[in-house]
Amino acid sequence: MGHGVSALGLASARFVVVGLGTTGLATMRALREIGARASGIDTSPAALEAASAALGGDAHLHLAADADRLAEEALTGPAGSGAPDHLVVSPGVPATSPLLRRAAARGVSAWSEVELAWRLHQAGSRAGVPWLTVTGTNGKTTTVEMLAAILRAAGREVAMVGNIGTPVIDAVMAGRGDVFAVELSSFQLHLTHTVEPQASSCLNLDADHLDWHGSMAAYHDAKARVYSGTRVACVYNVEDEATREMVAAAEVQEGARAVGTTLGAPQVGQLGVVADVLCDRAFVAGRQREAQYLAELDDLAHLAPAGVSPHIVSNALAAAALARAHGVAPGDVAQGLRDYPGQAHRIQHVGVVDGVAWINDSKATNSHAAAASIAGVKEGSAVWIAGGLAKDADFADLIRHVRTRLRAVVLIGQDRRPLRSALERHAGGVPIVEVAAEDTGNVMSLAVRHAYRLARRGDTVLLAPACASMDQFADYAARGEAFIAAVEQLR
Repeated sequence: MGHGVSALGLASARFVVVGLGTTGLATMRALREIGARASGIDTSPAALEAASAALGGDAHLHLAADADRLAEEALTGPAGSGAPDHLVVSPGVPATSPLLRRAAARGVSAWSEVELAWRLHQAGSRAGVPWLTVTGTNGKTTTVEMLAAILRAAGREVAMVGNIGTPVIDAVMAGRGDVFAVELSSFQLHLTHTVEPQASSCLNLDADHLDWHGSMAAYHDAKARVYSGTRVACVYNVEDEATREMVAAAEVQEGARAVGTTLGAPQVGQLGVVADVLCDRAFVAGRQREAQYLAELDDLAHLAPAGVSPHIVSNALAAAALARAHGVAPGDVAQGLRDYPGQAHRIQHVGVVDGVAWINDSKATNSHAAAASIAGVKEGSAVWIAGGLAKDADFADLIRHVRTRLRAVVLIGQDRRPLRSALERHAGGVPIVEVAAEDTGNVMSLAVRHAYRLARRGDTVLLAPACASMDQFADYAARGEAFIAAVEQLR
């Protein structure tokens, strides 16, 4: 592998890995490979058992009774192993947790797995492999997948990593890829300090995960970290004021520039849309006078048979800007967008039953994403299945925005009250049916049956929950699969 880790002092450091899920296991494996002293700790017996099976009996693993004990034992070293030089903390540990508060007070550095991966990357023989990083409240996965498709069309070997599923550290240790397309959540960015991407983007910002971060300001600051240290281009959304402000305030490498994306005609330094053409006035020599053709809206038509929605175009423009910052030729952008097959559980057309269309957008886990989904349905024709874990969200603005498109609403999940309250205040007269939280085993079957009875020919039943899924499902994918299965039962 050729990692010069001793130069950065990593091999001689003492680490405690907090959280032994997917990224925690990947981190433990990497630290063991470089010879560092690493202990792992978790509050879940099941996670500890799985980690022990995966890492072997000689791994230093410890079970903490609760979050408070986890904080104290991580900072003193599990089972007397000694105070750590660094913590590597799972995204499952909130920013407001006792662990992170006490670590900050004691001056113990806390890193994300992404931060450790970057440091190992920089210490290794492949330090020149660039990272293209993407965050945002919505559209991260779609944009990263589009970006990867464009890079592959240009002949690059792409490591598509991060919040999209594969830990970054696994790709670093395996020496995979000649360019990294990295999806970063706000959880990961919160403890990421030194990454220097070739190009970076925050797609948008809307209230989400406020329970994890503690405030909207903290959530904003975590997202803004994506731009820190950028070398070539900070890609931002012209229509999103928060992303413009992030770029203006970012500490970047000398020579890095701001590149905007817009759904309108682009100005100099932007990518945008003229008629049905996606074009570039940022990465072309003659940008003062002309725009470079990149692709057409028809190149995205396979992703939305009923019409290409604005958020799909916005994601495509961000992916194109990142690829162009990496040096991809214009012709490869269109080919990559045509090659991109689309994402499961994101505005996925399931079928038509008795003249009613059924759409699975289980990945719409917040108000911003749900609003984008419902906006694609004609006035008064949406039977909306919503609810789950609300994450302290306020749904008033969402309901005001979509109320004229609603025929009826079916509420699921544990946190139905805030959605119902917002509907009663701002969409009075729209029928509401609730599926009780205790109906976990068949919640989606019941929801789909209610929706079927409420819908009329020509309507659309849309699963766009505006909430997280983990109250009743393993994840958003499991929720989407349950919806698909329930619709198939109707047939």
